Amino acid sequence: MSSTQVILLLLIGYLMFTFDKKQGYLPVPVLLVVLGIGLSFIPYFSSINVTAKMIYHAFLPAILFTSAYSFSSDNFRKNAGIITFLATIGIMVTVVILGSVIFTVSGPFVSISFIGALTIASILTPTDPVSVVSILEESADSKKISSVVEGESLINDGTSIVIFSFLAGMLTQSKSFTVMNFITDFLVVSFGGAALGVAFGWLMSKAVHYTHHREYQVMLSIVIAYGSFNLAELIGVSGVLATVFAGIMLSFEYGRSVREEHFKDTLNGFWSIAELSLLSLLFLLIGIEAAKFLQFNAWVFAFVIFILSLAVRFAIIMGTTQVFKEWRQRINWRESGLISWSGLKGSMSFYLILELQAKSSGDHNMIISLSFAAVLISLVIQSLGVSPLSKWLAK
Repeated sequence: MSSTQVILLLLIGYLMFTFDKKQGYLPVPVLLVVLGIGLSFIPYFSSINVTAKMIYHAFLPAILFTSAYSFSSDNFRKNAGIITFLATIGIMVTVVILGSVIFTVSGPFVSISFIGALTIASILTPTDPVSVVSILEESADSKKISSVVEGESLINDGTSIVIFSFLAGMLTQSKSFTVMNFITDFLVVSFGGAALGVAFGWLMSKAVHYTHHREYQVMLSIVIAYGSFNLAELIGVSGVLATVFAGIMLSFEYGRSVREEHFKDTLNGFWSIAELSLLSLLFLLIGIEAAKFLQFNAWVFAFVIFILSLAVRFAIIMGTTQVFKEWRQRINWRESGLISWSGLKGSMSFYLILELQAKSSGDHNMIISLSFAAVLISLVIQSLGVSPLSKWLAK
């Protein structure tokens, strides 16, 4: 990708985000993805090659770190139980149920294996609230709902990668699967990444006191965001969770001291610009790459998969909040419905699709196309529906 292409894509992103300031409830990522699909028909942009490594190592660390350190530590503590449950056990149950249902109903539409159906389910489990959190806070006027949605998204990204890696290995390389191996690897990868992230975040919160130059503090935050990610990947644990917990730990430490507030203001000034720039590029690139896989004859089944993913997610969230008394008192069925709807798919799901594409060598194009289509449907329909749904449920 040339520097001129990058500049032009950033300009398009600037125009879209500027337009959003005038509208209020317009989900910009949706427009960017649609524009990206349109740009794919222009030879100058269609030549851009989007890879899983590009998204994983260049875009995700910064986006995850920004969301994590901006996430209120108080909101995380208040909703830690349900956030952690939904982002771990909830995801595993979702993959099993959704994958089984997809396989059961696939017969009239396409021929797909059970492992293939589970792989699609694992791609659809990570949530991406980047386009809906601000809309939730405005229209639903509920910090609780937006905190659960955002907190779940931060943690379930790491969980989903571990589950997807096992299933994709079974699908593309016929790897064997045992429950004990999965649990062991899951615990090592997840807890190892989280522990590394906590250590990095704590060290940074202390290191900022060694300099009063705000520029140096921003430099240090870049090292933490990308350093924790790459070190974790190097030693075989979750880079996503390392970056997320580094940011959460940083938020927690900043929340304990008023004197550190100006440090956070400095970071906000840099990372808010970096996040918007990266999101603009990312969603445009997603649209450009997705266009290659959207010309297929199973769009009806893609809609069916989307509906099934919503239904399974609602059933699990509703069931979870009803089983545990404390959560039942905090979250009613309307809020469960809004949390379910707000868990739209986005950047992490697209990364998993590209990762599957790299591993499959063209052998699983139907699974890739179905996943691309289902994620795109989710991004468009759920983003557009958050504001009216939240207002309707509030009444």
